[in-house]
Amino acid sequence: MIIGQDHDQVIQNIKDAAASRDFSRKVEVNDPDLSTEEKAALMDRFLQRRYTLGYSLCNLTARVITWFGTWGMNIHTRIEGKENIAGYKGGAVITSNHFGPFDNSIVRKAIYRAFHQRIYIVSQVANLGMTGLVGFLMNYCDIIPIMGGSRYLNDFFAPTIKDMLMEGDKILIYPEEEMWFNYRKPRPPKRGAYYYAAANSVPVLSCFVEIKTRKQKETDEFYKTKYVLHILPLIYPDPDLQVRENSSRMMEIDYKQKKEAYEKAYGRPLTYDYEPGDVAGWIPEDKQEH
Repeated sequence: MIIGQDHDQVIQNIKDAAASRDFSRKVEVNDPDLSTEEKAALMDRFLQRRYTLGYSLCNLTARVITWFGTWGMNIHTRIEGKENIAGYKGGAVITSNHFGPFDNSIVRKAIYRAFHQRIYIVSQVANLGMTGLVGFLMNYCDIIPIMGGSRYLNDFFAPTIKDMLMEGDKILIYPEEEMWFNYRKPRPPKRGAYYYAAANSVPVLSCFVEIKTRKQKETDEFYKTKYVLHILPLIYPDPDLQVRENSSRMMEIDYKQKKEAYEKAYGRPLTYDYEPGDVAGWIPEDKQEH
């Protein structure tokens, strides 16, 4: 689903960021640009209403919308590698490449099918400031907001993650951090997702989404796309290692698995020099019909 405008600028931003090897750079041009005080106010508001009846009702509504949206948007989505999680029971940190505002629906479909569970998603607190339907879902659909600051991380975020993982929940954390629209390549991850898996002695449920271009156009700028979710082998923490060592080890294994999945899916080695087709479905301006 194509959302927003200025895709020419977004794709140029992706090219520039890849060229400078800045893989967690923000490339979207219309994301909320909030001050530290505004982010803190959004977080305080979220925490204050989190256990209210109104929040519960909105959460139920958001989950119903998401349920139908998940199946509607993923009619053509194929899931491979289900054997890699067969028989697993317990909490897990899910990692996947981040290329669209609704790419979490692909992971949701797999988790619904494999575990009959919903998933929780870690998201930057600034996303709570979005408006419209996307803003409603960001505020109410099983989102765990994150922001900097030791007080918040230590008093709310880390204990919440721990409790949920111990209860057997599945939590999606994007280790690439920022969304790069329709970008096919897995980007080098940040360590945070793996830290929480290692600290809580749960595995990383490693995923990679392959993006296929369809023949039908969605807009003048893009062809429609469909997806193949590759569920890769679970990555367990080593009980003989400290958390920091474990998290680095798990991060390296996850990146290696995603790299191999990319190379197998697309039949070419992973490099970060920009190549035609890196942004799935994109129709260059000189080939667009006006």
